[in-house]
Amino acid sequence: MTTSAKTFPIWALLSLATNGILMLAVILLILQQQRLTAVFGSSPSQQTNTSQTVAPELGRHHQLNYQQWLDILKQEAQAATEKNPEHLSILVGDSISLWFPTELLPENRYWLNQAISGENSTGLLKRLDIFDSTKPEVIFVMIGINDLIRGESDEVILENLRQIIRYLRKTHPTAQIVVQSILPHGAEEATWEGRDKLLTIPNSRIRQLNEQLQRIAARRKAKYLDLYSLFANQQGNLRPELSTDGLHLSPAGYLVWRTALQIYTQSGGE
Repeated sequence: MTTSAKTFPIWALLSLATNGILMLAVILLILQQQRLTAVFGSSPSQQTNTSQTVAPELGRHHQLNYQQWLDILKQEAQAATEKNPEHLSILVGDSISLWFPTELLPENRYWLNQAISGENSTGLLKRLDIFDSTKPEVIFVMIGINDLIRGESDEVILENLRQIIRYLRKTHPTAQIVVQSILPHGAEEATWEGRDKLLTIPNSRIRQLNEQLQRIAARRKAKYLDLYSLFANQQGNLRPELSTDGLHLSPAGYLVWRTALQIYTQSGGE
């Protein structure tokens, strides 16, 4: 357990941020040197994602409703509880976390994905008890973009984040709680079906909101993982090559995120 929040040391990747091609080349080189497996119950030297034991393979426009997703997540959490693996890491959030390719998650950990498409901070807060019985080593939280899209105020998002951290800290006292920054969007270059809503949210607002999230994490003895800097171009918008539609991530985007998570876990969260 940490006593204070620290911003993730992204100097290695930031040094490459001005050259997207070079950055992706380095990431691909890292990937070539690693095994990309996903078998639940394998040894710690192999990557694991508990969701593969339960969740059906679904396309991005799946037909499951919110309650059906909750039922699936409950089953996955129960499977993780029964298995009780070492180095359990949990992802919680919305569709950006939900669609993290299993084979791209960092190795040497067991991954439980508890994200739901379209989730906002209020919904996440209400369902944190689903994985109460698990024993995670790290819990990665990314939430807030759907709140902004729906017109929620910064104050509500920040208060929900405070309560999320408070709940996770109380329920999982030995786990590291990692607040991940809200990602920028593609602005005028976005092609997402809700593009008009994105255009009402300046990326400068997201950046300022992230600064407040970082301060809350520090006060609540959580870690803060700065992903915004890795995904933003010089204009502060989501890099087109890292996104499919200006909101969701492309495979290249998940490679960048994977590398950030990998450096974080290998550094022990320092």
